[in-house]
Amino acid sequence: MAAGQRTALAASHRITNPGCWPTGFIALARPLVEAGLVPADWPLAVHGVSGYSGGGKAMIAEFEDAGADNHTDAPYRIYGMTLQHKHIPEMQVYAGLKHRPVFTPAVGRYLKGMLVEVPLPMEVMPGAPSLTQVRDCLAAAYADEPFVTVASADETASVATLDPEGLNGSNRMRLFVFGDEQAGQARLVALLDNLGKGASGAAVQNLNIALGLEETAGL
Repeated sequence: MAAGQRTALAASHRITNPGCWPTGFIALARPLVEAGLVPADWPLAVHGVSGYSGGGKAMIAEFEDAGADNHTDAPYRIYGMTLQHKHIPEMQVYAGLKHRPVFTPAVGRYLKGMLVEVPLPMEVMPGAPSLTQVRDCLAAAYADEPFVTVASADETASVATLDPEGLNGSNRMRLFVFGDEQAGQARLVALLDNLGKGASGAAVQNLNIALGLEETAGL
């Protein structure tokens, strides 16, 4: 967050906090749209998996209460079949997109933690951005952020898989740019705790800024 944004936030009387899915998506998409690497009218898609705590008390009971009428033993399931998820307008507006992204969420049989993914067919996009350009853009956007980091090319090359619970219990978010440079395809991934950075931890962070406290206090 730029100094000017922090100043504006501190002077605001009403502050909204993004939901868990938009936190990951906006973090990946907005800097690329603002930099012109992804056109604002490009038809983006966003996929992901979240722990069942993201569904609130009802879904927690569904997965944890064996006596519940709707108890499930499903290890993984998709939802949002009507493509009318409540967070889609938020994703579109704050990522700076002209069209609604296609959002395909899923929930896994674990409490919390999430992976949010945005695929990019770079070879057919205007300007054909490279993996390096995409990664550098994200790294520059979050260079001064205390809780958001972007994995380097070397780190990304050594990652064979990602655990959605990898940042649980924190307000941190880690962004990755995977892909095949030769094929011109990228797989952007945000790793975060849906109950941390998305969004109670982020709410505390915003509150700290609004009250003139150290941004990282309590986090």
